[in-house]
Parts: sequence; C-alpha cells; structure tokens
Amino acid sequence: MSPDGTIRTTRVWKRFRSTRSRLLLRDQLAGIAARMGGRPSPGWRWALQDLNIEIAPGESVGLVGSNGSGKSTLLKLLTRVMYPYAGQVELAGRVGALIEVRAGIHGDLSGRDNIYLYGSLLGLGRKGVARRFDEIVAFAELEDAVDRQVKFYSSGMQMRLGFGVAAFLEPDVLLVDEVLAVGDASFQQKCLDRMREVLAQGTTLVLVSHDLAAVEATCARGIWLNNGLIEADGPIRDVMAGYRHAIEERIVLRTASDGPVRLVKAEVTGAEDAHLRTQAPCRITVVMETAETSLARAFVGVTEGPATPVFVMSRDLHLSAGQTAITCLLPRLPLPRGAYYLWVGVQGRESELLAWQPAAELHVAGPLLDEAPPAVVRLAPVHVDAAWEVDKC
Repeated sequence: MSPDGTIRTTRVWKRFRSTRSRLLLRDQLAGIAARMGGRPSPGWRWALQDLNIEIAPGESVGLVGSNGSGKSTLLKLLTRVMYPYAGQVELAGRVGALIEVRAGIHGDLSGRDNIYLYGSLLGLGRKGVARRFDEIVAFAELEDAVDRQVKFYSSGMQMRLGFGVAAFLEPDVLLVDEVLAVGDASFQQKCLDRMREVLAQGTTLVLVSHDLAAVEATCARGIWLNNGLIEADGPIRDVMAGYRHAIEERIVLRTASDGPVRLVKAEVTGAEDAHLRTQAPCRITVVMETAETSLARAFVGVTEGPATPVFVMSRDLHLSAGQTAITCLLPRLPLPRGAYYLWVGVQGRESELLAWQPAAELHVAGPLLDEAPPAVVRLAPVHVDAAWEVDKC
C-alpha cells in the first residue's frame, strides 16, 4: 500500500460530450431528424488523454495550462467527484479539497456545523475538529458569522470558510483550484502562507492557478497540461519558462497591427554586442511608422509571459509622418538568467495608437536568483545588486 499523501494516475482517460442537448421533446426530435437526415451525431471531446502522473508524499505541484486543458478535471478525478473513462487513480490518505467555492459546504447549515461535518468526512472525531475550530474561524475571519447559515455568506466568506476547513484539518493531500481568485489580496496571501505551513508539515499540495507568480513561489514542481496531455513535467522554473514562452507566442500570432501607428522593428542588444547579460548595459531600439503627425507617449516593458510587465519605461514623443526610431539605454539590466519578451505600446491624447503587444524576444545570460540554496523557489523576477553589512548587536 502506498504511504499517505501519494498521488498516482495510470493511463487515465476522461471524455465529455462536445455538445450536451437539453432534455426537451423538441430537442430530442431535432436530434432524431438530424440523424435521419444523415448528419453526424454529437461526438466526444477528450479532456484527459493517457495521463500518467506520480506525486510523492510532501511534494508541492503546480498545475498550469490554458482554460480547457484538463486541470480542474484532473482535480475532480482525484477527489472522486468524477471517475475516469479508463485508467486508474490512486490517492492515499485524507484529502482536503477546495475545487469550487461551495465544494463540501452545505448552504442550509451554519458555518459551525459545516466545519464539524467536513471534519467527519475527513475521518476526524468531534474532539479532533474542536481542537482546531478556533483556528479555522479566526483564519476565515468569520467570528461574527460562524453561526449564520452559509447560504447567506458572500462568495468570499464561503471561500474563506472552505479553505480554512480544508487546510486546518491536517489533510495528507491538499487540492486547491483557482477559487483563491475570489478572495482579496490580503486573504490570498494568508492562503499562500498557510499552504507553505502545511507543506512544512509533510502535506502533499496540488495547486491550480493562473497566478503564475504565486504558483512559482509556492510549488517546487510544475506540470503543464495542454489539451489533456502533459506538455511538460519537471522543476517549477523550467515548466513555467516553457509555459510563459507558449503564451507569448500565441499573443504574437493574434496581435493586430492595423492601428494608426505600425510597429516596424524592435530589438534589444547589449551595449557592445548582441548578447544580454545581467546587470550589464543594454540598448532597446523601436522603429514605428505613422501616416499622421501626433503627440503620443510610448511605453516599453519586459514581461515573462502574460501582459503584466516585470518593469516598464515611458517617454513622450512627437511622431512625424513616416518612420520614427526611439532608443532607450539601460545602464544595468535588472533581469536574472532566462527568456523574456519586449512589449511596446503607444498612447495618444484621446485614444490608443499602438496596442500593448509583444515586439521581440530576448535571452539574458547571468546568475539565477536562487542559485545558492536549491530548495528555495524564486520569489521575484528581477535581479538587484546590493551591499550588505552584518553586525552583531
């Protein structure tokens, strides 16, 4: 028997109907008429395809991928909310799961009753739940509402209750889906801190989130799902780099350039050669073309994947008809080793002249932020030189 906290999927397949009709007579008659007319019946869509994953006790795994890639389906298979079409799913030990805001929460019961109910489902006695009750209520910030029916809670209150119960009743496996996005920024940070605490206690964590920075700061291993298949599985930094690169490539393919200002060329080079190095000078060159003279503000930034930049710079411009070249010199490039994208945008006085879009790819050579202690995950995407002094007090 596998030790508590082990997760294993063996050749798992899961499918759904690509179109699900309503159980109405007119819909059924329309379907019969379509089949009699020779049109094909609705097919199936594979959400997971031949999935083989093994997660050891105490591992922290981040599941990433675009919408529809199979992340939430996999979590529902692990919690037995769904069952696979084929293959085997093994999960040893108690499971704390938060895969939907209302998952495991009964609206007609009070917050207090839900805590004890959830604990009994995990196999804990009433005394075991009582020992942790005050911690759960304080964490969820529900001291004044714990005896109120949950159906009168806001979505944020329900999520806080669900996460508090799932994380504080000492599960062997903690499964968390994107529901953390419901909470405010301060509570999201509390959740991340709590996940690190349960990891330190030996709990296995599987985290699904589109907040790539939070996943990278919490998990040591990453699994990237794409159309139900494993695109990458390995150290979190390597998986995230590949996923971010794929996001950028998709954005490049669909970015339109039919605005008043057209991007002609963009490049980033070292001050003396084409190579970019951490904390070394670099030169950013952007060439734009417009048919009309206008006053504008140009924005240049660097990202790791999504449109949110690691850093951004801006400059007021007087764009003349024809082509205009702008150059930005950085005396010290504040990026660690890795792959990045240069993004460019131009804003006029009253409208957007050039949509914020990726313009060039850049690769930086240099040290990693977490090179020395291999167990520490990266907490920031910038590299800052500093002088340290340590004195005994």
